[in-house]
Amino acid sequence: MEHRKLGRTDLNVSALCLGTMTWGEQNDQAQAFEQIARAKAGGINFIDTAEMYPVPPRPETYAATERIIGNWFKANGDRDDWILASKVAGPGNGISHIRDGQLKHNRQHIVAALDESLKHLHTDRIDLYQLHWPERNTNFFGKLGYQHLPQDHFTPLEETLEVLDEQVRAGKIRHIGLSNETPWGTMKFLHLAESRGWPRAVSIQNPYNLLNRSFEVGLAEVAIREQCGLLAYSPLAFGMLSGKFENGARPENARLTLFSRFSRYSNPQTVAACSRYVQVAREHGLDPAQMALAFVTRQPFVTSNIIGATTLEQLESNLASTELVLSDELLAAIEAVHQDQPNPAP
Repeated sequence: MEHRKLGRTDLNVSALCLGTMTWGEQNDQAQAFEQIARAKAGGINFIDTAEMYPVPPRPETYAATERIIGNWFKANGDRDDWILASKVAGPGNGISHIRDGQLKHNRQHIVAALDESLKHLHTDRIDLYQLHWPERNTNFFGKLGYQHLPQDHFTPLEETLEVLDEQVRAGKIRHIGLSNETPWGTMKFLHLAESRGWPRAVSIQNPYNLLNRSFEVGLAEVAIREQCGLLAYSPLAFGMLSGKFENGARPENARLTLFSRFSRYSNPQTVAACSRYVQVAREHGLDPAQMALAFVTRQPFVTSNIIGATTLEQLESNLASTELVLSDELLAAIEAVHQDQPNPAP
């Protein structure tokens, strides 16, 4: 397993990161423990979670994912073997059960969220603490086109960074990161950090896959030049790129089968493009999911590719993707599909 520098820090994270948002919903603790053990054996040292996990967020399962990870640390005593990432939620997104739904990136909410996460995770520090999505009105979670709201009252980014700085100084956080951010937001956070001596974001966790390469426009240059690399989430587009949903199939217990709210990757243009990528993989004798993962992991702006699995079989396949070398001929075929049907699921 290749390891890469996390931003400008002294931390080296595995090229694959273990995603956890199904734990406590589609996976129970025993299954999650099996995944952690297998990932560790495969060379993964990076695990990502969030206070709002599992997804979809429900009051009944609130913080179940962090608790499972914390129980693993408590039972196995290997906290120091892991680079642990979590996130503080933002406003909206249908969440009313976390701090009464009035979520802000201010001192009150960041401190409360962080202290709760530390307790759930059975740890005294989080290595990478991320703002899960912007508090301000902007385009993320598939929203295209920026519509400016002059009366958009959000916590000043200065206040957000100042309280994060306090938590770093207190030893509760080692480094900070962004998530679902825009080029403006990323550069603004970086500029404020450098001009005020506050913590500098070391990563940005945004969606990136064959069906959504919008990160390449604007943010890829930022990631490389500013050493604020991408932690790519949804690299398989909720399993669409595995080929298991071909011809309208809806496998039992798959996320898109269980939860109708996830419609981002099921529009007609996405289904058509996905079929072409699956065909490209099969024409080259490759597993479609492994090809899709290998494409993400190889990008120069990617620090780590966040994989998620509900079975050990899927996890084994994900781990094997690191052994793939994509030929120039295969990459040309991928680019041909992208040129015909660019970003059908932004």
